[in-house]
Amino acid sequence: MKNLLDWSSYENAGVGDAYADIPKTGGDFAKAVAVCINSRHCEEKPKGVMCPSFRVSDNPLLSTGGRVRLLKAALNSDDVLAAFDERELAEAMDLCLSCKGCKRECENEVDMAMIKIEYLAQRHARHAIPLRTRLFANLPDLLARYPLRSLIALRNRLPLLARLGDDLLGIARQRQLPLPQANPFFQSRQPAQETSPPDNADGRAVVLFVDTFTHHFDPANAHAAIDVLQRAGYRVHVARDGQPTPLCCGRTQLAHGLLDGAKANARRVLAALAPYAEAGMPVIGLEPACLLAIRDDYKFLGLGEIADQVAGQAILFEEFVAREVTAKKMTLDLKPIPEQAAPTMIHGHCHQKAVGAMKSMRKVLKMIPEFRFELVETSCCGMAGSFGLEAEHVEDSLAMAELSLLPALREQPQAAIVANGFSCRHQIAEATDRRPVHIARLLQASVKGEALAV
Repeated sequence: MKNLLDWSSYENAGVGDAYADIPKTGGDFAKAVAVCINSRHCEEKPKGVMCPSFRVSDNPLLSTGGRVRLLKAALNSDDVLAAFDERELAEAMDLCLSCKGCKRECENEVDMAMIKIEYLAQRHARHAIPLRTRLFANLPDLLARYPLRSLIALRNRLPLLARLGDDLLGIARQRQLPLPQANPFFQSRQPAQETSPPDNADGRAVVLFVDTFTHHFDPANAHAAIDVLQRAGYRVHVARDGQPTPLCCGRTQLAHGLLDGAKANARRVLAALAPYAEAGMPVIGLEPACLLAIRDDYKFLGLGEIADQVAGQAILFEEFVAREVTAKKMTLDLKPIPEQAAPTMIHGHCHQKAVGAMKSMRKVLKMIPEFRFELVETSCCGMAGSFGLEAEHVEDSLAMAELSLLPALREQPQAAIVANGFSCRHQIAEATDRRPVHIARLLQASVKGEALAV
């Protein structure tokens, strides 16, 4: 078996450890699997994220450790790639939501999300890739090239089309698909003339990476972030590369194991961001899954030093604001949020939690005068990219949301909701008929002294 990702960071993992039980096949990938020491902490359902599918099933094979045990057996078999096709392993990996909860909460930091990408890529190398997988994985490119808004709106209105999509593609008929905005971000914003190289002599320049989901579905988040940063005295560049289609981090392709497309997108992003990173500019992202693909996942794609250089400057919007305020480099004239009938409910994206960014969220929220908020203690919302839109996963998706997230929101029907993840906002909006907002929108409302919509 030839590894398709770069697992060299695990070269010394488990070496000399009698408990590592490194499989005989798989090289450094096998070592990444073997960092699990079978403590079964992932089967205890503690507070946190890990492991959503185990939490709703109580099936040990659907925990991080259960998947490790199945993967080790496959990597020790005589025909590894055939073992990857076995039903029990395939089902266990299919129900991994790539939440990265294990990367933070497992005592040995098993990165099952990256392990799943290698697993899927190995299977795709042997089998035809299903059409639904191609559609979801390449959605950013499809949205950029084709006028899909009207088709999606029609499908959402007509049950017949929804049933057809379910029968032919396995896209859940009972789900509304996210509807792209009529005026995506780059359609309403003319790219500024950039200096070459970018000037950051005074340390007050930043570059905003506007991801696919923000561009197509929530452009107001990017406009709000720019507004807040400019009011705080920063010069905001917006990353472009001169091509007609916007930059895409490749997150959807990574999640589905389509590595060629993911690498092509990653190279575009890195080439566009490298001049800013070289100038010492923070690379600010709004969508956790996308920014953290750049910061954490690109190193597995074998793209060289440029990936490390850009990753070193990549930072979430809330992390940047918290860092700058702590360093006394940023001042914002924040005002109380009027008409706050109840504490605002804060739902963290799994990847935010995986990198500890909820501490930054708390710090930023505490900056707003008289602001009342409550962080919802919950695992994954259950949407997880396309997972909750797939017909065979709808029940599990909703069960995950019902573990704690939706009950907590129902207890506060008058509360506004903040959720930085696009998938999280979609799940909450569909289940509650309320409209969560990104923290950039919240800060913009506070700067303006405006009420936050519920």
